[in-house]
Order: sequence, then structure tokens, then C-alpha cells
Amino acid sequence: MRQNLHTHTTFCDGKNTAEEMILAALEQGMDSLGFSGHSPLAGECWAMEVANVPRYRRQILALREQYAGRLDVFLGLEQDILSPLPEEPYDYLIGSVHMLEREGERLSVDESPETFRRGTEQWFGGDPLAFAEAYYRQVGRVAEKTGCQIVGHFDLICKFNEGNCLFDTGHPRYRAAALGALERLKGQKVMLEINTGAISRGYRTAPYPETWILKRARELGLPICITSDAHSVRHLRYAFDQAAALARSCGYQEAMYLTSAGFLPGPLPDEV
Repeated sequence: MRQNLHTHTTFCDGKNTAEEMILAALEQGMDSLGFSGHSPLAGECWAMEVANVPRYRRQILALREQYAGRLDVFLGLEQDILSPLPEEPYDYLIGSVHMLEREGERLSVDESPETFRRGTEQWFGGDPLAFAEAYYRQVGRVAEKTGCQIVGHFDLICKFNEGNCLFDTGHPRYRAAALGALERLKGQKVMLEINTGAISRGYRTAPYPETWILKRARELGLPICITSDAHSVRHLRYAFDQAAALARSCGYQEAMYLTSAGFLPGPLPDEV
């Protein structure tokens, strides 16, 4: 099945409308497409405005009807751990940690390298591993807090860390924090996404999460899905072959796909 469940449109920080994404999916031979607009979070320009959520829901559901028989369309939400819980039902939720919060202030995890360095100095006394530990404490809670089925970009904190330029992902403290989050998630009936979004935007050369994280997730029995975190029509299935190769190298033989009957296993994307 050719599917992507992590997509963004002009309802939040995407570049294309929902219908433009659907038309591109059809052109690319996709079977289904899930929309996962960023949940409202006051003061954040990348999130949907509360007032726009009903219109988002109406439009995606209308497009589902319009394109029935040609493309399966799913209504989802990327539910940030700091956002209020949605009041209406969704086909699925992607639980994500984009920011940390302390005493009414927020610190972005993935805005820029400069924000990361500044936050490390101001919040963590110059210790980037303390930043990572705080981040993974939140990631470990994301399923409990959001009720998500998919954990989004598990190691998003590495977005700007290509070549360990900000911190060492091999350090025992970093690995203990990441693996501790995995342990907490293993009993939550969630899956991890292999997310190629940072590759498409030129920040990374490999998908999230790193190989050693994914290998441990496999040992813990956490399933996966493959997404591109697409913010434009150009990236709907970006580097899915690379993501599938990573999955296979870590011991996965299948991925999960959303269907009308719920999430079901199927072959990795480069096999279909």
C-alpha cells in the first residue's frame, strides 16, 4: 500500500492545500493519504488556529467523500503534548514533542541550531545532555498525554545534530534517556514512525529515528509506519526507499498501514 499519514497543508505550516496534496497523491499512484494538521497551540505560528479546526475537519471529510473510490483519505491530527486534547474524534493521532515548557515559558526543540544553543545555556546551564534528558522524559509520556497511535519523529532533538555537532548521541546519558523513553512507550500500544522529513528539508541525511533506537524498538515489539512529514506536494513519499532499507536493517519485515478496519500490517514500501 502506498500511504503517507504525516502531512501538513495550508491549514498550518504546509505549502499546499489539502486538495492539491490529494491530486499529487493520485498522480504519484498512492492508495491513501492521511492529513495530520498541527494541533492548536497558542502563540505558535506553525500550529492551526483554534478557529480553523472545524473548517479543517469539514474540508478533509468533504474531500474524503469527493475522492472516494480513487483515494482513501484519513482525518488525523499531529497532537502536540502541550496542546489541549481534541474534543472531536479523529481517525488517528500523531503524538509529538516540539517544545518544552517551564514556568509558563516554552523552549523549541526544533526551531534552529541557535535556538537549541541558547536554550541549552538559559535552561540547562550549558549542558545539552540535560536538554536531551528533559526532552525524552516528555517523549516517554507522549502516548499517555495525547492518546496517540503514532509517536512522531522520536528523536526530533537531533534535527540539527548531523555529525554530532551539538551533542554526542553516543554518550551514555543520551542513550539512557532515549532508551528510557522507549521502555515507557512499549506498553502503550503505539507505533514509531520512520520519518524522512528532515532529509527532504536538508537538515539530515538519515531518517528519524537513529539505527540503534530503531533496533531497540524492534526488540521491544514496537511496530513502525513510514512517513515523510510532507509539507508540500513534492515530498509525499520522499525517501521511502531509504526508510524501508533502514527498517529492514533493524529487523523489521513489515510496516503498519491505516485502513477502514484500523491499523494493519503490510509489506515495507519498496516492496509494493
